[in-house]
Parts: sequence; structure tokens; C-alpha cells
Amino acid sequence: MEELINGLQINKLQELIGYDFSDPALLVTALTHRSYANEMTEKNNTSNERLEFLGDSLLGMTVALLIFKSKPELSEGQMTKLRAELVCERSLAEIAQELDLGVFLLLGKGEKNTGGQNRPSLLSDAFEAILAAMYLDGGYEPVERFVSTLFSKKISNPRFGNKDYKTKLQETVQCKPGQTLVYELIDEQGPDHEKSFTVEVKLNGNTIGAGNGKSKKGAEQDAAKAAIDTLKTKRR
Repeated sequence: MEELINGLQINKLQELIGYDFSDPALLVTALTHRSYANEMTEKNNTSNERLEFLGDSLLGMTVALLIFKSKPELSEGQMTKLRAELVCERSLAEIAQELDLGVFLLLGKGEKNTGGQNRPSLLSDAFEAILAAMYLDGGYEPVERFVSTLFSKKISNPRFGNKDYKTKLQETVQCKPGQTLVYELIDEQGPDHEKSFTVEVKLNGNTIGAGNGKSKKGAEQDAAKAAIDTLKTKRR
């Protein structure tokens, strides 16, 4: 593990994110894509997928708190839309590119040869994984400080207008009380460097849309778009 840490120039990355890890191995795990972990099984490497799961929740909560505190004039719907805009894959990939995060990713040969270090889904997942690693290493305070540094200006000057179909679908169905939306992964195909995901979105247990994408988040957006079209058709 020490060899990996040196090879990744962890000190440089810690400077970029403004946090020094007590356990740098957590940061290495946050940068490890499953394609690399699968190729290096003899070294017992772990991918960043579990960290990404935790980081996604941490990011959503922290951005929600920042919006709530700094934008008292916004309604619930407006806050929901702004949060979705800020934590979407595109937005997180832009931040990761600003940090030059792709240079530090540990990728399998196939993923690396096909430009994985610049792929938005991998960059956004790694960013969320780093937040989780920060939290496990030093608690919530460094996460809040880091997210605030990156997002405060974006919250002050939001850029609306991007097509976030999940938010639009949520806004459509919440007009009626008791509506429950669930996104379910139903299929996953292809090698690690060229995955394809299929997701269904269900309203109160009934499938109203299905979508495909090169990431789970992309497939969810595609499914939400299909669901919006379905609901529009039913209203005609």
C-alpha cells in the first residue's frame, strides 16, 4: 500500500483538497476504481464503490444545509432543484476536473486505455468517495469545510436550465400526496471499462419508465425522462 501511496503523489492531492489524512490508505481506496481492484486481487485491493455510496449521502446533506442556511428566500421546490443541479454528475465531474482528479485515479488497463480518467461518471464517483474517506478519517468538520469551499459560490450564483429529469419527475409526482418514486437497477452488462446499466423507475410500485446509460446515474436520468413522457401521454 505504501508503494501505491508514493506512486500516486498523495501529498500533492492532499494539498489540492486541503486535507491531510491520518490514514492515507483511505484516500487510496477512494481513488481505486473496481477495474483496478479486479486486476490486483492478489494485493487485496478494495474499490471505491462503498465509499462512493457514503459520500453521495454526505454530499447531499451538506449541500442541503448550505442552501438552507444561505438561501432563506427559496421554497422547498427551489431548494430541491438547486441541490439537484449542484450534485449532479456533470457538476461533480467539473469540480473533479478542476482538482485534476483524473490524474490520481487507479484504473484497470482497459479503463485507462479508453479514457477513464476523463469519464464524468468515474470522476464524480471518485469525488464522492473522497468525501467519505475524509469523513471516516477526520469526522464531519473537514467534509463540511471542503464542500463549503467548493459550493458556496455556486450556491450564491446558481446556473439553472440543465435537464435534470429526476428532479422534474419528482416535482411532477409530488403534486399529489403519498407518491413514492423508486429507481431499481435491473441489468448491468459489459466489461468494467464499457459498462451499460438499465434502470426502471417505479411510482407506487408500478413501472413508469426504463432507461439505459454508461453509469447508474445516467440510466436513472434516462428512466426519469421516459417516465415523464409516460405521464404526459396519460394526461392527454
